[in-house]
Amino acid sequence: MKKNFILDTNVLIHDPQSIYAFQDNNVIIPLPVLEELDKLKKHSGSLGKYAREVIRELDSLRQHGKLSKGIKLKNGGTLKVLTLERNIPEKVDFLFEKYVDNWILVYTLHIMKNSKIPTFLVSKDINLRVKADALGIPSQDYLTDRSNLSNLNPGYFETSNIEHIDKKSLYPNVYLIDNNKYYRFDGENIFEIHKDIVVWKIKPRNKEQFFAMDAMLNDDIKLVSLIGMAGTGKTFISLACALQKTVIERKYEKIIVAKPLVALGGKDIGYLPGSFEEKMRPWMSPIYDNLEYLFKLSNINMKEFMKKDIIEIEALTYIRGRSIPNQFIIIDEAQNLTPHEIKTILTRAGENTKVVLLGDPYQIDTPYLDKDSNGLVYAATKFLNSKLSAHVVLVKGERSPLATEAANLL
Repeated sequence: MKKNFILDTNVLIHDPQSIYAFQDNNVIIPLPVLEELDKLKKHSGSLGKYAREVIRELDSLRQHGKLSKGIKLKNGGTLKVLTLERNIPEKVDFLFEKYVDNWILVYTLHIMKNSKIPTFLVSKDINLRVKADALGIPSQDYLTDRSNLSNLNPGYFETSNIEHIDKKSLYPNVYLIDNNKYYRFDGENIFEIHKDIVVWKIKPRNKEQFFAMDAMLNDDIKLVSLIGMAGTGKTFISLACALQKTVIERKYEKIIVAKPLVALGGKDIGYLPGSFEEKMRPWMSPIYDNLEYLFKLSNINMKEFMKKDIIEIEALTYIRGRSIPNQFIIIDEAQNLTPHEIKTILTRAGENTKVVLLGDPYQIDTPYLDKDSNGLVYAATKFLNSKLSAHVVLVKGERSPLATEAANLL
C-alpha cells in the first residue's frame, strides 16, 4: 500500500537525496520547509551547502513537471510541494504560527484529513515527533541511513582453536586472540602478528590499541574506524602512526588532521573574534596537545617542524571538495558528521590516501544525530565486509587513573 511521507527540513539537510529514499510512495514537502531552506542556503558551513544542494535537486526536477501537481520519480514514487491557504480548518489555535515546525504539523494534519493513504511525518527532531504524537500524527525518524551501534563488532574476538576456525564467519581485517597470541584475518588467510609495535617511540598499552595501530600501519588497509570514549588514546596513537608513516617511512606526503566545527552557542566560526588560527585553537587544542607531547618524545621542536607544512590541521569544512592523493587523513570527532558528510569525505580520497575516522558515538554535539545515525557508526558498519577497512573499539582509558575513574563513575 502506498503511503504519504511528509519530510521535515532536517531530513533534507541530513541527506539531500532523501527524497529518493521512500521507494514508490508519495513524498510531500510542505512549503514552510522550502522557506527554511531559503534561509539556510546563506550559511557558509555545511548547513548552507546541503540546503543549496536540496534546492538545486528540486529545481532539476521541475523539468519533469510541476512540483505543485506532483512529479513522478524514477523509483516509482512521487514528489510534491504542498501549499495551503492561511485559514484552514486544521490550524490548531495553541500552535504558535511563527514556528515553522508547527506549520509542518498543520500541513500533516491537513493531509491526514484529506487523504485515505496512511500518512507519516518524517523528522530528525525528537521533540517534533513527540508533539506529533500528542496531536495523533504518526511520525518516525529518517531510517534509511541508520545503523545499529549495539550490533557493531568490536573488531576482535577471542578463540580457543585458531586452527579450526570457520573463515566464512569472519569479516576482513578482524583480529583474533588465541592463547595470548594475536592474529589478523585478511579476507583469505589468518596471520599471526608479533607484539613488537613501536611507533614514534610509543608502544600500545593494551590489545585494542595494538590492533588499532597495526591497522593504521598496514598500507593495504585504506580506512580505519576507531570508536572509544575520551582518554582511550584514539587521537594520540593515530597521530603517532601518521608521523611514523609520513615522516619516517615517507609512505605519504602529508598528514591532514580535520574535525567538524560544532560551534559553541550556535555561532558560526566566522562570527567569533580573532584570526582564523585563534578561532580554530579551542577546537583543535587536543590535537596540538597530543602533537606537542609526541614531538617532545623525539626531541623535535614543534614550531620549527610545523613550518615544513607536513602537517595540516584544518576545519573539516575546508577539505570538502578537494581531491586528496598521498595523504594520511585523520578525521577527529567523526561522530558529529552525518552519513552523507562521511560519504562526501571518503569519495574525495585520492590515490594512496589513508583515512582514519575517530570518535565516541555516545558524545554527540550535533543536533538530530544519535549513536545509531551518525557518520562514524554508519561508515564502520557499511565497510565491515571490505578488505580495504578495519574497525576497532577502544575500551580502556589510558589518559590517567583519575581520568579513567571519572569516565566510569561520572
